[in-house]
Amino acid sequence: MNTTGNKGYVYKATSVAAIGGLLFGYDTAVVAGAIGFIQKQYGLSATMVGWIASCALVGCIAGAMFAGKLSDAIGRKKVLILSAILFAVSSAGILLPMSLTWFVIFRFIGGLGIGVASMLAPMYIAEIAPANIRGQLVSINQLGIVSGILLIYFVNAAIAGWHDETWNITTGWRWMFGSGLIPSVIFLILLFSVPESPRWLAQQQRWVAAKFILTKINGAAKAEEEVKDIKATLNLEKSSFADIWAPAVRKPLIIGVVLCIFSQVTGINAIMYYAPEIFKSTGDATDSALLQTVLVGAINLLFTLVAIKYVDRWGRRTLLLLGCAGMAVCLAIVGSAFYFDMAKGYLVLVAILAYIAFFAVSLGPLAFVVIAEIFSNRNRGMAMSVCIFFLWTSVYVVSQSFPMLLASIGSAFTFWIYMLMSVLAFLFVYKLIPETKGKSLEEIERFWKVKNVEAEPLIVPKTSNI
Repeated sequence: MNTTGNKGYVYKATSVAAIGGLLFGYDTAVVAGAIGFIQKQYGLSATMVGWIASCALVGCIAGAMFAGKLSDAIGRKKVLILSAILFAVSSAGILLPMSLTWFVIFRFIGGLGIGVASMLAPMYIAEIAPANIRGQLVSINQLGIVSGILLIYFVNAAIAGWHDETWNITTGWRWMFGSGLIPSVIFLILLFSVPESPRWLAQQQRWVAAKFILTKINGAAKAEEEVKDIKATLNLEKSSFADIWAPAVRKPLIIGVVLCIFSQVTGINAIMYYAPEIFKSTGDATDSALLQTVLVGAINLLFTLVAIKYVDRWGRRTLLLLGCAGMAVCLAIVGSAFYFDMAKGYLVLVAILAYIAFFAVSLGPLAFVVIAEIFSNRNRGMAMSVCIFFLWTSVYVVSQSFPMLLASIGSAFTFWIYMLMSVLAFLFVYKLIPETKGKSLEEIERFWKVKNVEAEPLIVPKTSNI
């Protein structure tokens, strides 16, 4: 009898789900290397540059909205399979030399896949992960995202070097998008080797299958305990959007939505999507700007590994506070460098790399960790859909507005706006985010049902191992 669980089983399922995160990063960041060439081919205005860079995000918003309801109906695994298919269709379609309208259509299809994966991958991981390493495992999804971003930066730079600029303007950028077909097919194949979420199986009253998977994850004794816990907290009636406004769900929903908004309006995707153009504005040539963008991706990956190591040791709240404070300082420096005409040289590069590091240990992975933890088994799918909807809406607003802000108020004030958002994010975390490390999903669910929150604080005491 399995008494201790199988960590290899858990890590395999987590790693496969995290490929969804890799595709999320790959497919969103591919535009960073292509947007300059697309602008030249079609003679785009600043507004159109924003639209072409962010049109996939309309699909992300739609994908996030239907993913929760659909995954409650047919299962987490099947909807992840759907996201892999959407990624593949989008990549293959953009390879075809069709009009800009068709480009937008296929980017929308890819956006649907991104929206689905961005919500389902962390939720699936949270629902299979043991409580003591759940933060670490859900953060692996963010590792997938930043790995995808770094990978596409290398792919973009490699493709851009195949031929001259004329070829890149007419053809090269299509190959940048089309390269996503390879990881999409790999993701699709590997998804058939992982189990369904045991908590979704429990929702369907498939207790034997749920207990079998929980036993493989945690061992027989712990699985028995978890099944009893799930039964005690799970209302088997179907969830609806009205349910997530019930008193026990309302506060975590508001926290999740606002945290997702702050994870984007602090400016991360303005840098990720437009990094080459930002570095060009400091006087760097195209080749140098692309290489600096690769450095951005490498720092993002490195410090996500730091977050994975410490999230279950230091806790979500501590890392969020540290990250938001550091981001605010770095953005103040970037804005000041542009304002005082000190952007030449390495000051902006160093400040942006430090900003990326602080984001990667905090809002980057932990927004997904927190929203994957704080909702009940019954309402998790629906509530996470709402949170991810607001996340992608915020990404769209930032991506669409960034080139227009640069054109209207300049680089300095644009980055200072993001600095102000980072300060507000710090205050929000300090006032409202509870600590959830080491708690089972069912313990967290019971916490929100306690009328007097102060009577049973979930914050880790100062004497804990932090």
